[in-house]
Amino acid sequence: MQGDFDKWAKTPVPVRGEIVRQIGQALRDKKDALGALTSLEMGKIRSEGLGEVQEYIDICDMATGMSRMISGSVLPSERPDHWMMEVWNPIGIVGCITAFNFPVAVSGWNAALALICGDTFIWKPALTVNLVSIATQKIVAAVLEKNGFKSVHTLVCGDGVDIGNEMVNDKRIPLISFTGSTAVGRHISEKVHARFGRTILELGGNNATIVLPDADLELAFQGSVFAAAGTAG
Repeated sequence: MQGDFDKWAKTPVPVRGEIVRQIGQALRDKKDALGALTSLEMGKIRSEGLGEVQEYIDICDMATGMSRMISGSVLPSERPDHWMMEVWNPIGIVGCITAFNFPVAVSGWNAALALICGDTFIWKPALTVNLVSIATQKIVAAVLEKNGFKSVHTLVCGDGVDIGNEMVNDKRIPLISFTGSTAVGRHISEKVHARFGRTILELGGNNATIVLPDADLELAFQGSVFAAAGTAG
């Protein structure tokens, strides 16, 4: 992976953005099939399965635009005929551990932005959604391989504890993005920060619904049922 990281990191940012745009287009072409597979395997309603794929497409569009806007500052210096430049460099390998309920969208949020920044990406999905994860990986990898990159975006399926611990404790992965329970997120945070790594944590919780006396009860009922069951599987 190191060889592809060096090659990817040295690729001009707008070129990386163009490849991410191609990933978004490939997902558009497969949206119906991938959305249906998401619904079938994960158990959420079909419209939510399609919506997940659309979220990945949308973040690719956003990342493509951002690839033209990554900039640094030019700073004054006390030395004559001298100035300082601020340049953003890729962080390295981004490790992403996702939950069962949004197998496509959450990986996309992380991957599209990591890729335009010049980082490589290792994705560990939940065990219960291996099929849709493999399908998504194949779509993304096909675009990258067409552009000459074989291991920029990789997938690792298997036991969450064993693989997750390997990723969390690996100093070669400076950033871990995790979506899941608060308890596991706390454990990951402690392990990663102990080795001076960085984390992005999207953690779970139970949110109450408050219905006021003057509320539209039919609308409140529909909203509550959808919030509880629409993407629950």
